[in-house]
Amino acid sequence: MIFQESETVEFKRIVTEDIKKEIIAFANSNGGKIYVGIEDDGMVSGIAHPDETALQIRNMIRDAIKPDITMFIHYETLVIQDKSVVCVEIQRGTERPYYLSKKGLRPQGVYVRQGYSSVPATDTAIRQMIKETDGDHFEDRRSLIQDLSFDYAQKSFKQRDLDFGLPQQKTLGIINSDDIYTNLGLLLSDQCVHTIKVASFAGNDQDVFQDRREFSGSLLEQLDAVYSYIDLHNNTRATFNGLLRTDIRDYNEAALREALLNSLVHRDYSFSASTLISIYDDRIEFLSVGGLLAGISLDDVMMGLSICRNSKLANVFYRLELIEAYGTGIRKIINAYKDSYRKPLIEATTNAFKIVLPNLNEYPADVAVPPNNPSKEVQVLQLLRSKNSITRKDIESHLNMGQSSAARLLKKMVDSHLIQQQGVGRNTYYVLQNQ
Repeated sequence: MIFQESETVEFKRIVTEDIKKEIIAFANSNGGKIYVGIEDDGMVSGIAHPDETALQIRNMIRDAIKPDITMFIHYETLVIQDKSVVCVEIQRGTERPYYLSKKGLRPQGVYVRQGYSSVPATDTAIRQMIKETDGDHFEDRRSLIQDLSFDYAQKSFKQRDLDFGLPQQKTLGIINSDDIYTNLGLLLSDQCVHTIKVASFAGNDQDVFQDRREFSGSLLEQLDAVYSYIDLHNNTRATFNGLLRTDIRDYNEAALREALLNSLVHRDYSFSASTLISIYDDRIEFLSVGGLLAGISLDDVMMGLSICRNSKLANVFYRLELIEAYGTGIRKIINAYKDSYRKPLIEATTNAFKIVLPNLNEYPADVAVPPNNPSKEVQVLQLLRSKNSITRKDIESHLNMGQSSAARLLKKMVDSHLIQQQGVGRNTYYVLQNQ
């Protein structure tokens, strides 16, 4: 035997607290051996009670290192130069990264072997070990933050008469079999690091900024707070047909709700970028990180096919009755606009997914109108785009309407700021708004 330290060999004269770091480093790297009873320079000093020393080490690591590493450690008493030495052999673990339970999954608690020393692992190395061990599924990986609280989640479950104790958290996947919080737990916790940013603008572009908010906390809290904020911008506008008043909100509540839920459930949380919601006069855009999963096309999504990126998060939302079933959200959004000539826009790239909901009370002149069964208002707008200006008689002829009906329709569109009235009396004519 050559008494020299290496990447896989460490000497300790006696048992100290630092031995836990060495064990973690070997288990997180390529394994190794620790010889207790040998000086750093290789001189054998020996130990008086090897069995007690082995038991001391075993007791030290049982509760101090997570996940359980005991099955990867073997103890043996050797006699070297007539002196007793305890050899602690550590195999490379299968549930890396291993860490000091008091420090958590941070560089202060995770160690790796670097040359002849055990050093703190970088955040990147920790994430890579987690990914290699837990797989590519973000929800199932161990959270880098373990000091979590669930005040808002407990409140949400209680409101629906649902239990949220330890058994339920394990069933949902918030805590894994080693009693370690997963990334799903992080998403639902009050310490969630992912946020939603909402901005509102005056007009139909980003030239005039009005307000910006960033929402944090549990995803359940973000969901409630963001929906309330958006709802404040969902104005109600009244139209009249004779004495009959009709109130129309800018956005269908069901479509807003489904677009927001979609941006949370299908987001790729392995990226740190925030979900972005932009509110304009004529639309609301929901932009979330994470494109379509491999093998799924946008046409598949539009048909109702859904393969959920975060199935356990979706299951939590399902139990809280926030979603009804997988794959129905996009169809609900489409159905909410079935009677409107303005349709939602859904786009997907490799790393992003966007839903654009048109304002039901805005009719910009440059919007392409589908030809199938347009409303009377749409037919008027189409006629105006072809003729630049029209009269009441043009409407009577084009829509086969009586004089009174045509007058009411034009007045309604003027009051709704879709068109402008020009001239007076017999010289009255109509043009597109802002023409």
